Amino acid sequence: MSWNSSAGDGALHIVGGTLVNVFTGETYCADVLCRRGLIAEVMPAGSATAPGQASLDARGLYVLPGLINGHMHVESSMVTPAEYACTVLPHGTTCAVADPHEIANVLGAAGVRSLMSSARSAVCDFRFTAPSCVPATAMETAGASLGAAELEALLEDPAVVALGEMMNFPGVVRRDPGILAKIAAAGRVGKPVDGHAPGLTGTDLNAYVAAGVSSEHEATTLCEAREKMRLGMWLMVREGSAARNLAALLPLARDTGGERMMFVTDDRHPDDLLAAGELDEVLRLAVAGGLDPVAAVRMATLNPAAYFGLDDRGVVAPGRIADLWLVRDLAGFETEAVVKSGRLVYSGGRWVGEPEGIRAGVTAGAGGTGQANSVHLPQDLSGLLRVPPRSGRARVIGIVPGQIVTRNLALEVCLDGAGSLGPAGREVSKIAVIERHGRRGSVGVGLVSGLGLAGPGAIASTVAHDSHNLIVAGSSDREMIVAAEALGECGGGFAVVRDGVVSALLPLPYAGLMSRRPVADVARGIAAVNAAARELGCELESPMMALSFLALPVIPELKLTDLGLFDVAAFRHVPLWIG
Repeated sequence: MSWNSSAGDGALHIVGGTLVNVFTGETYCADVLCRRGLIAEVMPAGSATAPGQASLDARGLYVLPGLINGHMHVESSMVTPAEYACTVLPHGTTCAVADPHEIANVLGAAGVRSLMSSARSAVCDFRFTAPSCVPATAMETAGASLGAAELEALLEDPAVVALGEMMNFPGVVRRDPGILAKIAAAGRVGKPVDGHAPGLTGTDLNAYVAAGVSSEHEATTLCEAREKMRLGMWLMVREGSAARNLAALLPLARDTGGERMMFVTDDRHPDDLLAAGELDEVLRLAVAGGLDPVAAVRMATLNPAAYFGLDDRGVVAPGRIADLWLVRDLAGFETEAVVKSGRLVYSGGRWVGEPEGIRAGVTAGAGGTGQANSVHLPQDLSGLLRVPPRSGRARVIGIVPGQIVTRNLALEVCLDGAGSLGPAGREVSKIAVIERHGRRGSVGVGLVSGLGLAGPGAIASTVAHDSHNLIVAGSSDREMIVAAEALGECGGGFAVVRDGVVSALLPLPYAGLMSRRPVADVARGIAAVNAAARELGCELESPMMALSFLALPVIPELKLTDLGLFDVAAFRHVPLWIG
């Protein structure tokens, strides 16, 4: 590929490429003229280039619309929006619809505004959804609460394109007035409502859809996905880091040609972004699984644009934003070049110049609320962690490797006054969720099986879905306190303690969720803390991610919040000891 960089009037003429037309499902040779950031003309191949006009020789390449990630959490990347954009734009993503649910649970509407502000410096475009469930449940203590009035103010922002995932589907089905008021707020401004209803079916699903919820990204089986689509829901096919549903749902995309379906990543972690990419990896997997390549591209471009009302992008056509992805073939989707707003910004594996602001947002502050330490440990932590010595049958959270669901186990344990389980400590560890937002100072204490923390030590994290309190597990209270205090000092993140000393630490001072460091640095930090956790005996693939989901009280079976052990099936807190 070659290009002539004559400045002219800012126009760029892409010549000789094979256009992927997601309107008609065709591929054919065409030239594309970009001017002032927009696509001015799509012309028959061989059209003359005007004097002084920059030209890009695209012979042997496919010209695609820039990819649109229709549902993701930038917080899960653990980097700023600007750094996320710097990472994914070389993989063809030029727009992402971010649900700032995580930062909202820590910093509220101010945190959402802060994140939106920091995204303005990114090289690709961000759109946002207004987080609908903050807090996710009343069974935990979040850092903030967003009601209908706060959401209505967010929904009026042009950068906000939908009401975020409605996780409280029981509230929708029961017609909770506060929940319905949030959905009504989205309706008043003509914006869709994203869904989140794993396993919901039958009459309750009909009620959920009738209330105005219009998409779903939690479907995990073909039967579930088909039922939801038959009722009119748009299906978001998720292929993230912790949850991968593409293989199960791909037959539906093959059957329908991907109509009313889109690819999303939801939660994508730094190591996966670096090793495998983003939506480009999903396209590779989909095509390898038998999906028509143009249908696959449509699911990552035109379809999310249509669902969110982004009529200015998602297709190579006159009047649309000139976001283009040039690839070698429609199987490997290897990037050759990326054009953003009519400007060649990435080509041949390197940036063309340094896109304005691409690194500025990585280290720049993200507003006042993003600067402060958001980890506020309660007084007398040792006293709050203490459980009276006892032997007997106890409720134990059973980790399922590779899954975010857990088991509700009943095991014989012996817990001493120091928080140690003696010989059983090789199988069972003490775990605590410490309220870190400075609101209650509450601490929930429980037991967990499957971490494998055989040696004296502890692991801790302030990434703890969804309220993001501080979660810590260890062999004794002493080790757990050292880990918690290390995170309190650095503003949050991940910590590993061995023999009373911090052996690995990854600070995430931006709300205790993100770093302002480059993604490669963060990925190395995650690798280091996971390696340190394995040195304690933990054999899980991603120890810190496994830990972070043990506080999520909307996923079965047994979880722990700052208010205590939570039986998800019974939807109530339960005591540690049985009988």
